[in-house]
Amino acid sequence: MTDYTAFRQEVRDFLRANLTSELIRAGQLTTSVFSDFDAGLAWQKILHAHGWAAPDWPKEYGGTGWDINERYIFQEECKLANAPAPVMMGIQMLGPMLMHYGNDEQKAHYLPRMLSGEDVWAQGYSEPGAGSDLASLKTTATRDGDYYIVDGTKIWTSMAHHANRIFCLVKTNKEVKPQAGISFLLIDLDTPGITIDEIVSLDGHVEQCQVFFEGVKVPASQLVGEENDGWSVAKYLLEFERGGHNFTIDLKKQLAKLRQQAGSVKSHHGRPKLQDPVFRHRLAEAEIEAMALEQTELRIKGSVSAGGNAGALSSLVKCVGTELGQRFNELSIDAVGQAAIPFHPKSLDPRYGGPTPAPDYALTSMAEYINNRAATIYGGTAEIQRTIIAKQILKL
Repeated sequence: MTDYTAFRQEVRDFLRANLTSELIRAGQLTTSVFSDFDAGLAWQKILHAHGWAAPDWPKEYGGTGWDINERYIFQEECKLANAPAPVMMGIQMLGPMLMHYGNDEQKAHYLPRMLSGEDVWAQGYSEPGAGSDLASLKTTATRDGDYYIVDGTKIWTSMAHHANRIFCLVKTNKEVKPQAGISFLLIDLDTPGITIDEIVSLDGHVEQCQVFFEGVKVPASQLVGEENDGWSVAKYLLEFERGGHNFTIDLKKQLAKLRQQAGSVKSHHGRPKLQDPVFRHRLAEAEIEAMALEQTELRIKGSVSAGGNAGALSSLVKCVGTELGQRFNELSIDAVGQAAIPFHPKSLDPRYGGPTPAPDYALTSMAEYINNRAATIYGGTAEIQRTIIAKQILKL
């Protein structure tokens, strides 16, 4: 039987030995699901060298083989130690899907490169006019001998400006119902005919891009699963996007930060904000809901470790977790007050060493609030998640 207390201490010792001050600063300044790219990639390489790059993967594919409790402890300790988020689009979502649907050649080639950081993946799902309604996508892939010719565009493509590969849903048959004519392709972003436009967010940073495909030749060997069965592949992968994230670990860190903020700022009565009864009530309500969410997340982890999958519960976790995160952001703005107002994107760059317009405890509050408004949209809107919950869980 695993000694979880000893394991937690092992993780803490590892973090203490390997997290540099620069990496910690990058973690502290993280305002979304993505940390500074260079810091995240550097941290992933450190984890890979230690054999810890893929906590959820089985050992046969280069993962840790940890059980559910070890994975949870590791993620919790990393978050509380302010480790930056590693580059996980491939490891968290594409990797588990390839283990299930990929052929031997695809698994042998791509999985090790995900672990090492040699390949950085972007997700090509959403399109203009086809976000949560993925079945209405317009990007086409026409078979031409040993290749597919891809034409179209993908939007809100996270970190595409840093990625060298993208996994895409494409239309391969227009003569059948929408879901039945979709295929799943792996595409090298250096292929001629691909251009990437960066999208600058309200916080002044770039996380999202639009990717254009014009006559792009993709080897047919890069098809995952069967042609026209990409909908099944996509749904399986989305379970890891929606349910693979531990929202309550993030919320625990945010809660600790909120208490520090509310203890540092005085209200109009001259007392720390944390002593304001209305604020304390709102904070307690959010904390109780976060504790309830944690139990659902642990149920999902238990199901997956027993050989099942997240299923529709991933939609429940995604819906509740993102909305709770937004409530915590609002509480943070309330706690720091006017200190959240100054707009100074340079302050969020871990390499910046100049003066800042606000105290450290307030630097990220507004950027987190702005960035996280999208959390109830990406990965399937809250409305889509509630429809899935109504149909598959409540049987309505």
